[in-house]
Amino acid sequence: MQTNIPEQNYYQEDEIDLKELFGILWAKKILIIGITTLITVLAGIYAFNKTPIYEATALVEIGNYKLHNNNNNNNNNNNNNNNNNNKAILDSTADLSKKINLLFIDMLKNEQNRKAEISSISVPKKSNHFILIKAEATSNKLASEEILKVVAYIKNKHQKILNDVKNRRELEIRNINAKIKNIKNKEVKLLSEKINIQQANLNDYKLQLSTIGHNIKEIENTNPALTALKLMEKRDLSSFILELNLQLMDMRNKKDELETTSVNQLLEKKQLVESMMLPHNYKNTEIVGRVITSDFPTKPKKKLIVTVAFIAGFILSIFLVFIMNAFRKEEDTATA
Repeated sequence: MQTNIPEQNYYQEDEIDLKELFGILWAKKILIIGITTLITVLAGIYAFNKTPIYEATALVEIGNYKLHNNNNNNNNNNNNNNNNNNKAILDSTADLSKKINLLFIDMLKNEQNRKAEISSISVPKKSNHFILIKAEATSNKLASEEILKVVAYIKNKHQKILNDVKNRRELEIRNINAKIKNIKNKEVKLLSEKINIQQANLNDYKLQLSTIGHNIKEIENTNPALTALKLMEKRDLSSFILELNLQLMDMRNKKDELETTSVNQLLEKKQLVESMMLPHNYKNTEIVGRVITSDFPTKPKKKLIVTVAFIAGFILSIFLVFIMNAFRKEEDTATA
């Protein structure tokens, strides 16, 4: 029984302390209610009078252009090529995000009295084709317009890249046309002239060979020594004619190759480049769908502000009551 007495005393003292604390708070309930109400009302006035802020969001798809097999290294603007569908992305999403963050957020953050601003520019996870742009403004319209400014800047930048690609391809087509023209008007023409000259020379040598053969028949029975010389001359001339024939065949084969294979290859390459010039092979950066806005402002969060103010005011009022009670006890002690 004696061992339970300290525990009973402890619980009794604890109960007395709680009753005393509750009594102190109850005695100052009007002050607590007043302070809590005042802080809550002030927070409510602040929340309901603060200019509402609306948020707009846009998912932007980075543009691309189609590559062809002979132009896989043509993209010197970036190294981010999609080899699965043979398309080149116009920009690196990471680099682009950093650049427009610098231009539209960091460099403008010190401007005062702005009604609209870009709040964030980020790259969605596991994506190298999209960037996410968010803007805040005093109205949905201003927030949307701020996003459109950023998108217009990106589109203008990427259109220059597309124009450069188109210009390079147009130049490539002009070079192919020049090569075809050169083959037809110069190389083939020059070879034709050489073939004609070679054929004329060959005909002359064949005529000489025929003449030598006729002479041999006339002198073969009367002048054996001269006949032997003529036979040697005929053999050498026959070998020379054979060599000329081979050269003539080579020239004709080369001419046929230029007129068919080389020209056809160039024409096929030209057709391929021309197909790459079609509009559907070029896509500039665009917003996916539309700019998304909310019917309700995102800031200030009125309910949250009022709730936090109520809790903070209640806690502060209790703290003040305990402080006031502590000072009163010290004064009573000093007076006694």
